[in-house]
Amino acid sequence: MKALFYRLVLFPLGLLRGPGLFGRIQRAWRIFGKSGWAGVQWELGRRMGGYNNYDNWVRRHDTLTPELREKLARRAEAMEGGPLISVIMPTYNPNPAWLREAIESVRAQIYQNWELCIADDASTSKDVREVLEAYSRSDARIKVVFRPQNGHISASSNSAIELATGSWLALMDHDDLLPAHALYCVAECIIAHPDVRLIYSDEDKVDEGGHRFGPYFKPDWNVDLFRSQNMFSHLGVLATDLVRDVGGFRVGLEGSQDWDLVLRCVERVEPRQIRHIPRVLYHWRVHGESTAKSMGAKPYAAVAGERALNEHLARTGVQGAAEYLGFGFRVRYALPQVLPEVSLIIPTRNALQLVKQCIESIEAKTSYANYEIILVDNGSDDPSALAYFKELDARPNIRVLRDDRPFNYAALNNAAVAQAKGELVALVNNDIEVITPDWLSEMVSIALQPGAGAVGARLWYPNMTLQHAGVILGVGGIAAHAHRGMPAGREGYGGRAGLIQSFSAVTAACLVIRKSIYEQVGGFDEVHLQVAFNDVDFCLRVREAGYRNVWTPYAELLHHESATRGKDLSPEKRARFEREVAYMHERWGELLENDPAYSPNLMLAREDFSYAWPPRLAPL
Repeated sequence: MKALFYRLVLFPLGLLRGPGLFGRIQRAWRIFGKSGWAGVQWELGRRMGGYNNYDNWVRRHDTLTPELREKLARRAEAMEGGPLISVIMPTYNPNPAWLREAIESVRAQIYQNWELCIADDASTSKDVREVLEAYSRSDARIKVVFRPQNGHISASSNSAIELATGSWLALMDHDDLLPAHALYCVAECIIAHPDVRLIYSDEDKVDEGGHRFGPYFKPDWNVDLFRSQNMFSHLGVLATDLVRDVGGFRVGLEGSQDWDLVLRCVERVEPRQIRHIPRVLYHWRVHGESTAKSMGAKPYAAVAGERALNEHLARTGVQGAAEYLGFGFRVRYALPQVLPEVSLIIPTRNALQLVKQCIESIEAKTSYANYEIILVDNGSDDPSALAYFKELDARPNIRVLRDDRPFNYAALNNAAVAQAKGELVALVNNDIEVITPDWLSEMVSIALQPGAGAVGARLWYPNMTLQHAGVILGVGGIAAHAHRGMPAGREGYGGRAGLIQSFSAVTAACLVIRKSIYEQVGGFDEVHLQVAFNDVDFCLRVREAGYRNVWTPYAELLHHESATRGKDLSPEKRARFEREVAYMHERWGELLENDPAYSPNLMLAREDFSYAWPPRLAPL
């Protein structure tokens, strides 16, 4: 086993090269034994100058060797039914050198069944016209139209689409770059998924000197994140007939015209028809005038984005309003005029001060009016706590349910939900403290949206470092919290610590869901998962039933985490925990390895969206 580990894992990754060989062998073997492959990939990243050293990551995991280029070229030639892809490029006074680089990156594509459709929007630069005319004469696949007057990017993009004869449109700016395998990967996706209608990839940025940086490794299709940011671009590829059916780009939405186009296309397809290619297939040029550098370079883009998103909400019958935040957009979903009742379920055993802090903060700071509190007393024996619980039980909107069974978190919640009067239930830990008045309003407004399942909150440790911003599957073996430990005031990876989005799971420390959905999926698993992972399993079954689990950063609470529970150190508790781990792997093994809300290019050894060494992708 050890010899195989050396040969198949350590040598190819370079962990055994250089001085101190014997010590590194022993250290790597200990890491593998303790932390498995996740630990080894973390060590690899650290030894290579940091696990977020993108230069090293690109060199090892995103650079085409001559041998790989040749192999992909042979595959491309053998593709049967390979689609014609029309690359759509509007131009207006670009830097001629960058324009040449952009065009050459298309001409260098390994997949050859493409055409480049360029619409020049009345550029005043003589050099730009000469470049375009020269390319159109030298390569029959390059079509150019010169618009007689400037109409801005939407009009010029539509002029480029008029030139297209391909069944697919790939959107490209006049100063950006495509890696050589971009269209090959797109064609491969189209052939593998005949019903696909929209395709997007990961992306990074390239500076004026050609240096790559700032990759965005995206999740699979995530409509809630898409309503928060244009995660579709770049590389965005759309079925030509779909684009023409929705009327192409809309004049007046310049700056967010591509987001508006995809919003309208998304309304006409099923989520399964939207595919994500988890590879960097687009290099977005950063310069002083580009939105890749800052939305501030084009403030009108933010205004157009708000309009595009608000009109999308209106077309889809969603009551809500969008606003620009500076790094993304927030949708404020409207509550109904008659507020549905919410049953807040709080299990506890003793813990007088924590429970008192929790309930008093709810009553003092919650702006949502229609709720009841169900306190589940799991065998408390502290006289002070019992006296307080008796006092609570006398209040009109609080009930105390006594449950003397051995601690089983799943069973305690299931029993309480069965007696809940609310249309929605909110599972709340006894160590939660409310800090934002609209926390429940925000969570209920999302939970009432069509297709929404469990809704999670942004939870902070008392020192205002992040405790919960959604659950990532596979991290640490089963699951962990995204961005855990990140200081307040930061946006997180790709803005994802500050934007509404779907996750595969959210924590039940503070979770809101319609009672009907809770009952539909059978509640928490009180047989196999009495203590650990029951909320993750519950959310995965909600997802399996066809709902989206959503996390919002606009419901903020403090979590004095696990203040009333000790560590599972006894042999009995350790054995139970190991059984629960085994059950999760048996029930959800595939999802634990491939979380659609995460990326195979991101590491499973950490919660901070560090790069994976290597990515969990099949080789090209």
